[in-house]
Amino acid sequence: MKILCISNGHGEDGIAVRILKTLQGLSGAPDIAAMPIVGAGEAFQRAGIATLGPTQAMPSGGFIYMDGRQLAKDVQSGLVQLTLAQIQTVKDWAKKGGVIFAVGDIVPLALACLSGAPYAFLGTAKSEYWLRDEAGPLPDRPWFEGWAGPVYLPWERWLMSRHRCRAVFVRDGLTADWLQRFGIPAHYAGNPMMDNLHPNAEKRAQLIAGLPQAERILVLLPGSRSPEAERNWQQILQAVESVAAVYADEPLIFLAAIAPTLDLTPYSQALLLAGWQSQESAYPTYQKTNAILRISQDAYAECLDLAMGAIATAGTATEQLVGLGKPAFTFAGEGPQFTRTFAEVQARLLGESIQLLPDPDAVGSAAKALFTDPQRLEQLRQNGQHRMGQAGGGDAIAARLLQIKWSDDGGDASPLPTAP
Repeated sequence: MKILCISNGHGEDGIAVRILKTLQGLSGAPDIAAMPIVGAGEAFQRAGIATLGPTQAMPSGGFIYMDGRQLAKDVQSGLVQLTLAQIQTVKDWAKKGGVIFAVGDIVPLALACLSGAPYAFLGTAKSEYWLRDEAGPLPDRPWFEGWAGPVYLPWERWLMSRHRCRAVFVRDGLTADWLQRFGIPAHYAGNPMMDNLHPNAEKRAQLIAGLPQAERILVLLPGSRSPEAERNWQQILQAVESVAAVYADEPLIFLAAIAPTLDLTPYSQALLLAGWQSQESAYPTYQKTNAILRISQDAYAECLDLAMGAIATAGTATEQLVGLGKPAFTFAGEGPQFTRTFAEVQARLLGESIQLLPDPDAVGSAAKALFTDPQRLEQLRQNGQHRMGQAGGGDAIAARLLQIKWSDDGGDASPLPTAP
C-alpha cells in the first residue's frame, strides 16, 4: 500500500508528520509520501518524508478565508496554476493505486475526492466549539454561522460521506457527535495536536541555566510565518513591557519560542532597539529592568512546560499551550493569519482559557488580575484540557490507517478506535 498525505499549513504539516512517523514504525507500514499544498513542506523534509508535486509559498500563507484580499494576491502569485498541478499530482497517484490521507480543511479533503483514490480525512481546522459548548449555542457567535447545523458545512459533509472516504477523524468529541447526527461516521480518537509535548529534563535544565529564580514565567508565541511573525513580535514586546510594569518589584522571565525556520536577526534587532541589553548565554538572552527574555528555537515543549501562561499571536502553539491547562493573553495582529477574525474564532474555540484583549498594553493588568486568582486558574486548567482533549491521537490514527480496508469494495476492516 502507498499513502499520500495532503496537508495545508504549517500546523497541519506538523500534525501529519507526527502521525506519519508513527505509521512508519508500525509492522506492515505502507510507503509514505506527502504533498504540502501551502509552503514548501519543511516539516516533512526535516522528518525525512518524501514530498511530491509542486510547492510554492503564497502571500496569504493559506489563510485566504481570514482575509479575502489575500486571495487576489495568491492568484497573482500563481495559485491557479499551482492548484491545477496539484490536482494532476493526486490523480497520477490514484492511477498508480495509491490512497490518500488528507489533513486540514476542505482544500485537502476536496483534492482527495478529486483524485479518484480512496481517502481518509483528519479535520484539524474546525470544531463545534466555534458555535456551541456542551451547554448549547454560544451567545456571541456571528449571526451567519451555524445556519447549516454543525460547524462543517453541507458540501464538506458531502465530501466526508462519499463511498471512497474510508474514515473521518475530528479534533474533539463534540464535533464527532454533531457529524454523527448527520450520518457522517466521524470519530474522535484523541487530539494529535497534544502529542509529543513532553519536556526533556536535560534540555529543560539547559534552557533555564543561569536564570534567576522567578515566580512568573511567561512564554512568548509570535507565530511561525514570516514576515507576519516579526510584526507580531513588535506587539508582543509591547505587551512584555506592560507586564514588566505591573510586576516592577519582582523578577520576571520571558521565554520566546521562535520557530526553527525563522531568522532570529529581526527578533534580536527589535529587542536592542527597545532598550534590552544582550547577555552572554548559550541561548540568546536579553535583560531590561526586572525582566529577562531568553529566545529558543529548539526547546518548544520545554518553554510550554515552564511557563504559567503565554502572550500569544499564534494558531497551533496557542492551542497546545491551552491544552496543557495554561491561559493565553492575545490581541489581533495585521494578518494574514492572526487577524481580528482569527483571534475571535480562536477565543470561541478555546473558551475562557483565552483572554482576547483590545491591545498589547492591556496584557499587564489582565495578567496580574488572573495570576492572583487561584480558583480561576484552576477553572482555566480544566477548561483547556477539556477543550483540547487527550494526547495519543496520533498513535490511534496511525494504527487505524493500517486497519482500514482500502480496496474499492468499501467498508472497514475493524471498528473505529476509541479515544485513549
